[in-house]
Amino acid sequence: MLTISQVFIALVVFLLIMQFLKLQRVRRRLPPGPIPLPIFGTLIQLNFQFNRDLLMKLAKIHGNIFTLWFGWAPVVILNGFQAVKDGMTMHPEDVSGRLVSPFFRAMAKGKGIMLATGHTWKQQRRFALRTLRNLGLGKRGLEHRVQEEAHYLVEFFASMKGKPVDPSFPLIHSVSNVICAVVFGHRFSREDETFHELIRATERLFKFAGSFIHHLYEIFPWLMCRLPGPHKKALSCYDVLSNFTRREIRMHMERGIPEELQDFIDFYLAHIEKSKDVPRSTYNEDNMVYSINDLFLGGSETTSTTLNWALLYMVANPDIQEKVQKELDAVLGPSQLICYEDRRELPYTNAVVHEIQRFSNIISVGMPRVCVRNTTLLGFPLKKGTIVFPNIASSLYDPEQWETPRQFNPGHFLDKDGNFVSQEAFLPFSTGHRVCLGENLARTELFIFFANLLRAFTFRLPEGVTKINTEPILGGTLQPHPYRLCAIPR
Repeated sequence: MLTISQVFIALVVFLLIMQFLKLQRVRRRLPPGPIPLPIFGTLIQLNFQFNRDLLMKLAKIHGNIFTLWFGWAPVVILNGFQAVKDGMTMHPEDVSGRLVSPFFRAMAKGKGIMLATGHTWKQQRRFALRTLRNLGLGKRGLEHRVQEEAHYLVEFFASMKGKPVDPSFPLIHSVSNVICAVVFGHRFSREDETFHELIRATERLFKFAGSFIHHLYEIFPWLMCRLPGPHKKALSCYDVLSNFTRREIRMHMERGIPEELQDFIDFYLAHIEKSKDVPRSTYNEDNMVYSINDLFLGGSETTSTTLNWALLYMVANPDIQEKVQKELDAVLGPSQLICYEDRRELPYTNAVVHEIQRFSNIISVGMPRVCVRNTTLLGFPLKKGTIVFPNIASSLYDPEQWETPRQFNPGHFLDKDGNFVSQEAFLPFSTGHRVCLGENLARTELFIFFANLLRAFTFRLPEGVTKINTEPILGGTLQPHPYRLCAIPR
């Protein structure tokens, strides 16, 4: 007779076989890809990794639209400029949903902008865009904030008198202060310990995103939420940001809503009052907190990381640095206030800024989308709820779109006469309905900060240092390895 354990093993094997056969039936209706296994999907074949280079290798085998499986869930990958563009813009509304995965649900609870979907996302994004425009986005008012922080940043590097310094904190301090002024109505000094705590929490959160433990949480949330580990620390880091935001909101409420609204919190508090009797309104304190968190995270880490790469590339390419400086000297006066509009007279500098964004490509893959209704994507029928991943890196490195995709080459954005040319495959802010809402601010910051720094300083390696590591550290954003440089006044 069979023992109980033998019957149990036989039952488990039978169920696994049935699940395997079911996966194969479902798989035939989706774009091609590696063969999924029960429980793990294709994670074993991927060595539990998920990064831009791996996806580009798989595209060479399976084509520019293919399917991976995270456990039981199919994930459709779009690779290469054409697939990303067509997939995100042919039926943009159909793929406008956001995957609120277990970890991000535990973190932001499906509220705010970046990690929300459906009605909440639409209302919060529309309000944020309108309010940012009211506060000067795309106008000289907000540009003045950027110019002010660029001035403080130049002063900091000047105070170092050419001594070696790690540029990461002064960069994120200056960039974050722009969004802090917009959202909270004030900036932070470099010595403010509360601000240091915010930056540390932000950095830890981005380092955790995309890590092995993060992937484990997404696959086994019921287990991981009961275990200690880095995931608990990451969630507590998000709480640090949320608690700070709530304190700022309390101070605004105690002060009262002014007649002339000054910052994002003022506008949001006024709108809560205005829409309190509106059916299905999502304007409340929780959504305000998570929207502000999104603006802070999106408006600080990504731009400062790009600038961090910018200085590293200038140290690694002194000839390009010198050419930028010659153009700045020829076009701008030594004390002239640099405006975003100046990029039109500075084609080489503008090209270098764009190439820094393209080559650093700090978002490893891109944020996942979800089909909000049954649709057809590049000829494949997809059901409502299907996860779609646009591999943004594959557009920025597409060999069919760029002459030397794996080399730092400002010529990608210049014609034969040295005029700046925009490139359709330049998608660092994504595309479609989920395009980054802070794109205009980020473009303004990158140009003004970069031009101010290179006009004031020549950046070099410290004496005795000869090696430059330009390989990224994987995480929520792709960071350069810690480095030090010397800002030599010009």
